[in-house]
Amino acid sequence: MNASNSWVPLVITPENSGVEASSAGLFEVVSDTSAISDQLVKEKALIFRGFGVTEDTLEKIMNELLPNRLAYVHGNSPRTKVGKNVYTSTEYPQEFTISMHNEMSYAHQWPARLLFFCQKAAETGGATPVTDSALWLESLDPEVREAFRGGVCYQQNLHDGFGLGKSWQDTFETKDRAEVETFLGNTGATWEWKADGSLRISQVRPSTAIHPVTGAEVWFNQSDQWHPAGLGDDTAAALAAILPADELPQSVTFADGSPIPDEYVIQVRDRGLEAARNCDWRTGDLMLIDNMLVSHGRRPFTGTRRVLVAMSD
Repeated sequence: MNASNSWVPLVITPENSGVEASSAGLFEVVSDTSAISDQLVKEKALIFRGFGVTEDTLEKIMNELLPNRLAYVHGNSPRTKVGKNVYTSTEYPQEFTISMHNEMSYAHQWPARLLFFCQKAAETGGATPVTDSALWLESLDPEVREAFRGGVCYQQNLHDGFGLGKSWQDTFETKDRAEVETFLGNTGATWEWKADGSLRISQVRPSTAIHPVTGAEVWFNQSDQWHPAGLGDDTAAALAAILPADELPQSVTFADGSPIPDEYVIQVRDRGLEAARNCDWRTGDLMLIDNMLVSHGRRPFTGTRRVLVAMSD
């Protein structure tokens, strides 16, 4: 990678913030919401460490950092809802890496902030890597950046309760088709209910975005996660043997419908991971990120790991 990468998240502790090492101390820090907002834009990601936060004391902290928690509606990754718009982090086999992405960058609306809470750190591994999204864009070859300039088209095939991937009921947190159609009607997407009860959705989205405060242009799409080449040769081959491309749970093309070359997808995935900085979790840690300025992923792990996530506008 040619781009310089000296960025790291800011670690906030009781010692460097001058408060006691407790949830009350952290509440004192985060209750200055204006200062936290300014700091988040400047630093892009904030790690709160050493405050002894537990799941029982999390709610008060979360209410300060995420005053308007959002439901994970139209989210494409498997999660379990464990509280008021609080979810487990992506339930993906622990031996695999989850590549870098900005949460819901494929959607017409996305959360501005994400808050992660480590209820239990893994025995080994399990870091949450974060990447400066402007640096990610800068790191891509000019040919790749130019190819993506027109945007991408995402396709989803959401089953009716049985099949690969998520059902439309889980994706939209409802069993009411009318609610789904109302939601999709405001997104610019096209959709079709199939005879088997499944739902096919297609939507064109930009590949980059401009941060509303800093003005920075950032890489902001999930093409490498929606493209079979980003899953690895074995997984891609297995999927191809089961389903044709237009019936995969999710897939992506350029905005004009032309295929995205495998080598572009692999470069995007690998450059994002190469630029990442790990948040190596300790039980009780929290990390607040600006969802446009930084992307996130997950490293493989052993043992039991429980990280909760919530998001807000």
